[in-house]
Parts: sequence; C-alpha cells; structure tokens
Amino acid sequence: MLSIVILSWNTEALLKQCLESLEEGCEGIGGCEVVVVDNGSTDGSSEMVRKYQIRNTKYKIRLIENQSNLGFAKGNNIGIKQARGKYIMLLNSDTIVQKGSLKKMVDFLDQHGEISVVGPKLLNQDGTPQSSCGQFPNLWVVFIMLFKEHFGGSRTVRYSPAVSGEVDWLMGAAFVAREKVFKKVGFLDERMFMYMEEVEWFYRVRKAGLKAYFLKEAEIVHLGRGSSSSGKKEPILNIYKGLLHFYKVHKSPLELFILRLMLKVKALISLLIGDLKNDNYLKQTYGQAIKIN
Repeated sequence: MLSIVILSWNTEALLKQCLESLEEGCEGIGGCEVVVVDNGSTDGSSEMVRKYQIRNTKYKIRLIENQSNLGFAKGNNIGIKQARGKYIMLLNSDTIVQKGSLKKMVDFLDQHGEISVVGPKLLNQDGTPQSSCGQFPNLWVVFIMLFKEHFGGSRTVRYSPAVSGEVDWLMGAAFVAREKVFKKVGFLDERMFMYMEEVEWFYRVRKAGLKAYFLKEAEIVHLGRGSSSSGKKEPILNIYKGLLHFYKVHKSPLELFILRLMLKVKALISLLIGDLKNDNYLKQTYGQAIKIN
C-alpha cells in the first residue's frame, strides 16, 4: 500500500485540487491511503477535507488537525508516523498528480530493490520542467547558490535532469520512500522549520548507503503557490538557517566558519545594493539575514 502524506497550511483551494487529482492518480496501485496533516489552517481547509472524505470513494483519507503551524518537518513527521503503507510519499498540497505517475514510481520501487527513494519529474503549470533535484551543499555548491546561481550556475545547485538516474536529493514537494528508510535514517529534522529539510534528510539517506532516484517518466505538476505567504523574505532567511544547521550537524568547524563568512559577505553585498537602490526588501531581508548565526 502507498501512504500519501499531504501537509497543508491555509491552502484550501490548492489542497482540494490535489485531492481531486489523486482520484485518478491512485488507480492501479493496489491500495492507497491519504493522510492530510493540517497545520492549524484558518481558511476552512479541515472542513473541506471532512466533506471530501464523505463523497470520495477512490481512496481512504485520514485528517490530522494540528492546533498551530508546526513547520514542514514536524508536520510531515506527524503524518509519516501515522502512515500504514509499505511506501510513504510526501506530497505538497500545491501539486497536481498526473494519471499513472504514482503507479510508475511504486512499480519502479517494486522492481528495483537497490533504490530506496524515488521522485518524479516536476512540471510548472505551463508544462515546462521545474528544477527538483540538486547536489548536496558543499562549499562550492553554496558559493554558486549565493553568488552565481542566477547567472547560469543553477544546474550545480538545483536542476531537472534530462534522463532518469540517481541523484543526491529530491525536492520535498513529491517523493516516495520505502517505509523502512525512515526507520533506518530517522525522520525529517524538526529543528529546521521550513526549507532545506529534505536536503538534510537525503544526506542521511546517502550516508546510510541508500540510493535516491529521479524518474522522469513520472510527472507531477507543482504550482509553487502553497504555504509561503511572505514572498522571498522568509525563504531566504530559512535557507540561511537551514544551511547553518546542516553544517553544524554534518560538516567540520572549518567548513562551518567558511560558510558563515560566505553568508555574511552575501548579506553585506545585498545590503549595499539595497542602500544604493533604496530597496527596502533587500535592506529588511538581509538586515535580518546578517544577524543569523
């Protein structure tokens, strides 16, 4: 059986669209349950799911209601611990599952025992490929991310492969893992509120000698209009925090020192540009970022 964990925070319309796409998406799998974890939504999401439970006959739905927004890692962990399937999928509420894609990923895991996690090709709403895989953030990758990614270096950081194959990590918006992987490497790190959690988890997967695979034949549309409500500011601040936490846990003191230096330089450059352009967004965002340690 496949257990699909969907975390939602104030995404009622998107969540409904996602659930509806699973009516065809779950066909042919041989057992499918959906665990919706609501992270303290105030937009009627839980009420919508309860109504959907009554009329939906294609798959089983369970609703878990948290009283507040516990973050991506903790919210998903709650759903993972309640999942009953042989395979567990993390799926964003702002996704549309294409027919047959889930079956392709489940069949792939059934047929390839050496692979522990598989992820689909993510598509933008217009059907173009969306970057959904990447390399682990060593210092060179972080340098590209901070100073060169928007000038042609994005394939080093995150990309959409042209062919199926093994990858370092897959975006947390959609991937399927064997249930036993979580038992072996643990759950998502709840010290990370949002962003970088999947990268840190896949790093532990690799350290445990397990493999992750990108399957381009399976396609899921990722709208990217989910629970982030503050534009680019919060993602940038959380990526700063996530990188620092990753290096504190997995890297040497020297590497952590160099990372901190790069983050400070990036923040200082952005602050200078913000002053020159009188850009309040840059000044506010990197004014906070430079204080993160």
